[in-house]
Amino acid sequence: MTIKNTQKSKIAEDLEHKHYGVFNHSAVEICEWNKKALRGQGHCYKQKFYNVDCHRCAQITPTVIWCHQKCIFCWRPSEYMSKHKLTGNIDKPKEIIDRLFELRKKLLSGFGGYKKTKKKMYEESLIPSHVAISLSGEPTIYPYLGEMIRYLKSKKEIKSIFIVTNGMEPKNIEKLAKEKSLPTQLYLSIVAPNEQLHIKINKPKIKDSWKILQTTISLMAKLKCRRVVRFTLIKGINDDPKYLKDYVKLFEKTNADFIEIKAYMCLGYSRKTLTLENMPRHEECKRFAEEFEKLSEKYKISDECETSRIVLLKNKKSKYKNFIK
Repeated sequence: MTIKNTQKSKIAEDLEHKHYGVFNHSAVEICEWNKKALRGQGHCYKQKFYNVDCHRCAQITPTVIWCHQKCIFCWRPSEYMSKHKLTGNIDKPKEIIDRLFELRKKLLSGFGGYKKTKKKMYEESLIPSHVAISLSGEPTIYPYLGEMIRYLKSKKEIKSIFIVTNGMEPKNIEKLAKEKSLPTQLYLSIVAPNEQLHIKINKPKIKDSWKILQTTISLMAKLKCRRVVRFTLIKGINDDPKYLKDYVKLFEKTNADFIEIKAYMCLGYSRKTLTLENMPRHEECKRFAEEFEKLSEKYKISDECETSRIVLLKNKKSKYKNFIK
C-alpha cells in the first residue's frame, strides 16, 4: 500500500503541503538546518560531532507513515502511522533514491536565487554527500533496506549513511549485518529505563515491544559499524535522577560507540501531547550527561552543541574517531 493510493491521497497532499517530497511510500524533506546552512546561519550537531556537511545532508525515508509506535515526543505526523507493515507494491531502492534525490533538488531550487546563498554551497547541496534515513516512520520496516544501503554506498559522492531505528525489527537489523549492509552509523532510540515508562512514552502498537527492544539492545553490541544510543530527554517525563542508574545499565549493555543526550523539542505534532514545559534547556541536558558520566564506567563526555541542545558521550574503548573522513 502506498500513500498515493486513493485512500491515502489526502495524507500525501498534507505531507506535500508541509514541504515533503513524496514518492509512493517514500519521502524526502529539507530540514531547518539544511536551510540555515545555506543561509549562512550555522549548522547542526552532525557537522560539529561527526564532520557531516550539513548543506549536503539528504533526510529521507522509505516508510514515511509506517511505524510500530506513536511516540509522544515525535514531531512527525504520527497520527497517520496506523500501520507497521509495508504491503502491496513496494518500490526498489534505486528507484526510490533516484526519485527522492530529484525531489530534493526541486525543494532546494528556491535557494539558488536567494541573495545570501553562496553559489558554490548551493551547487554542492544539490549532490548529497550524507544520507540520513530517519525522516519519518521506521526504516527497518522496508524489506530492501540492505540493498538501498549498498546502492547508496556505490555512489562515489556519498560519504556517510545514518539510520535511526526504534529497535522493533531486530531480525531485519541482523539481516543488514549478515548482508554486510550496515550503515556508517546506526542509531538506536531508547527513551525509557523500564517497560512502564517505555509504554507511556513510545505508545507501541505491537505486543512485547519492551522485550523486542531488549533483543535489539543485546544485538547492538555485536554490530560492526558505528553505533549510537539516541536518548531524548523529556523534562518532567523521563529525566528523574532516580532513573540514572537504570539508564547507565541499559545503555552500557549496547556497548555503543556514542550516546547522544538530546533535548525534546516542542515542534510539529508533538505539541498535541507535550508542551514547552517539557523542553529542557541545554544546561539541563548537560547536567544530565554529567551525572550519567559520574555513574558510568564506559562513557565520558566528548562534545556538546548548544544550538541543538545535545551532549555527546563517547565509549572510552571505541575504535572510531568522532569525525568521519
